[in-house]
Amino acid sequence: MADLSIDLAGIKSPNPFWLASAPPTNSGYQVQRAFEAGWGGAVWKTLGEPILNVSSRFAAVSFNGQRVAGFNNIELITDRPLEVNLKEIYETKKRFPDHAIIASVMVEPQQKKWHEIIKRIEDVGVDGYELNFGCPHGMAERGMGAASGQVPELVEKQTYWAKEAASKPVIVKLTPNITDITVTAEAAVRGGADAISMINTINSLAGVDIHSWNTIPHVGGKGAHGGYCGPAVKPIALNMVAECARNKMINVPISGIGGISNWQDTVEFLLMGSTGVQICTAAMHHGFRIVEDLIDGLSNYLDEKGISSVMDIVGKSVPRYSDWGNLDLNYKVVARINNDVCINCNKCHIACEDTSHQCIDMLKDTSGSSFLRVREEDCVGCNLCSIVCPADGAIDMIELTNELPPMTWNERQSFLGGISSESVDFVK
Repeated sequence: MADLSIDLAGIKSPNPFWLASAPPTNSGYQVQRAFEAGWGGAVWKTLGEPILNVSSRFAAVSFNGQRVAGFNNIELITDRPLEVNLKEIYETKKRFPDHAIIASVMVEPQQKKWHEIIKRIEDVGVDGYELNFGCPHGMAERGMGAASGQVPELVEKQTYWAKEAASKPVIVKLTPNITDITVTAEAAVRGGADAISMINTINSLAGVDIHSWNTIPHVGGKGAHGGYCGPAVKPIALNMVAECARNKMINVPISGIGGISNWQDTVEFLLMGSTGVQICTAAMHHGFRIVEDLIDGLSNYLDEKGISSVMDIVGKSVPRYSDWGNLDLNYKVVARINNDVCINCNKCHIACEDTSHQCIDMLKDTSGSSFLRVREEDCVGCNLCSIVCPADGAIDMIELTNELPPMTWNERQSFLGGISSESVDFVK
């Protein structure tokens, strides 16, 4: 069996599956139950100044029969006294010494505040700290969370202040509510971050009740923006992880967060540069026991691939992720329809005819039966037909042999810059 243990900036855990800082890690009771179920680590629900939370905090977006495709919350950091949390952290670490416990921390952007809270946490045995610069609601309105996490200078300063007081590794949790997450990631590294984690939740409003006209959720008829997570945010999170992983200025490990629901999602995040993953929504939806499927799936995957350690796949897909200008313009794929599998729903024809490149013909055979065929000379390989097709194996995207050498947009522009405008037709 493959070794699932990880080492993230010196923080070790028996597997890469950590509970993210959220309602599932609000107490020692919960974290201990999670460790008993098999979770490798937990990021304790964010510690800070005492907070009062509102009632009616969560909302979900369901889509096409899938419950909780997206999840929204307006809950803030822990509303339990710091002393109580520290006592439970100490007890949990004593009982589970080999599991990773990370203290999520959020205070005002003042050096004194960071020194005070880090020093108070130091003695309870945490394996590291996660600086919460990502919470987009409530705390941000008080100058913390995403409000400071969107300012590179504040990210750098606060990371430095935390590092001044901390003897354990410091992870910086980044907000996705920013134009370019690599800017704040670089700032965290300049401040001395041992690792970064991403993404925190995305600004959102889950919905509006069209009968009462109240927002979803609402608190006595009033609503506010919240944080969005769950499967719907996975592509956004995966891109941000990849952008940081391929940035040479961000040379620290990444803890991947955002819509991870199964072992396959985990593998994708690991391949794109995450050393480990943090999960919240899936645990809230299905309970702590889902970790059994996560562990079994990942272990079987590695065994089938002949890979001895999960750390061996970290970042393996990063070199394949690049800018659009580096893609081969001469690469060619086309769609081919397998009529033995096709169920004649015509969804591919409708999609192509109405919204793509009108290259799927409706024909009849000698018996008068209808069938579909792709005009390959007109197909641009957009993949739309295979995406909308409900029958597995009915449409394949086929890679064509191309006699032309690879040519990227950047190479083309460089080439055109060196020749006269009268002689460019042959490279169109």
